[in-house]
Amino acid sequence: MGGNFLLENLEIFLSYTGFANATPGHFVMILVGILFIFLAVKYEFEPLLLIPIGFGMLIGNIPFKDAGLQVGIYEEGSVLNILYQGVSKGWYPPLIFLGIGAMTDFSALISNPKLMLIGAAAQIGIFAAYMIALQMGFEPNQAAAIGIIGGADGPTAIFLSSKLAPNLMGAIAVSAYSYMALVPIIQPPFMKLLTTKKERLIRMKTPRHVSNTEKIIFPVAGLLLTTFLVPSGLPLLGMLFFGNILKESGVTRRLAETARGPLIDVITILLGVTVGASTQATQFLTTSSIMIFALGAFSFIVATIGGVLFVKFFNLFLSKENKINPLIGNAGVSAVPDSARISQVVGLKYDPTNYLLMHAMGPNVAGVIGSAVAAGILLGFLG
Repeated sequence: MGGNFLLENLEIFLSYTGFANATPGHFVMILVGILFIFLAVKYEFEPLLLIPIGFGMLIGNIPFKDAGLQVGIYEEGSVLNILYQGVSKGWYPPLIFLGIGAMTDFSALISNPKLMLIGAAAQIGIFAAYMIALQMGFEPNQAAAIGIIGGADGPTAIFLSSKLAPNLMGAIAVSAYSYMALVPIIQPPFMKLLTTKKERLIRMKTPRHVSNTEKIIFPVAGLLLTTFLVPSGLPLLGMLFFGNILKESGVTRRLAETARGPLIDVITILLGVTVGASTQATQFLTTSSIMIFALGAFSFIVATIGGVLFVKFFNLFLSKENKINPLIGNAGVSAVPDSARISQVVGLKYDPTNYLLMHAMGPNVAGVIGSAVAAGILLGFLG
């Protein structure tokens, strides 16, 4: 009698363990999470993003028996579910943009406004992927959310997918952050392929000095211009420019330090872990997810190519002393500051004295604005 009772309880206990509820998909996602952590630690690929996301994948793919225990991210009322609402409801992205604005120096863009065009040109990847996604059978709102991956801007991708395609958010978010982390691998081959040795050696004029007055005017003018044009981009653009004026005003240093330090760090942790946990195998491993990863790669590559080719085209109309090194064209995507850093690294390989970082930051920060504007346009039409 007592033996049977113990055996029955042991069977019940075992039925609740991860071993009893695991599927091959859970182990696949656990391996992906470990890979993310490995890439972050070994190669320092966006460790602030990949480690939280990778560990979140481990958390989200611990198998359990769904018995109303409120432990999973998709179980209403669980701690993970409550934290995930910052992603699913679109709360975290504007707060991330506040921090980005507080740490961004727009001087390179202010001193050379034509670099804004490179950031705009790189957004071609978003709309190219949007059209391809439509042809592949995705609904217009889903296609728009997928296309935004080409901007290489995780918060923007999360914000737009939370509004247009919440059922695809996990795949879109992980795809966007993955390609942001893989910038050092994806972009250089296309930068080299599309440029000549002569073009890679172009030396750009030293940026002019930008006054404090200009730096204060820029976020005000930028907010009014972009949001009057695309009001639906207000949550992202408003917080981006608000963060920037906190930095540039010179009288709100404490607020700026909080926005670009403790606040963005906390939000990055919560966003990364919950996005990773949302990749629960039963919800995540679908044909749509695979298609989204493929379209995301396509979108990001087209954005990189679009930025580089636009600079080459633009140079046809510029005088010799004003020509732009096309190696900064890749920085038109909004992976700040990684894509600008890649411009510098590739440029130094061909001329160790030609420093492109400051120039590349112009299109790089323009790409941040551009991707938010593109998201606002898509949201305005499809929201």
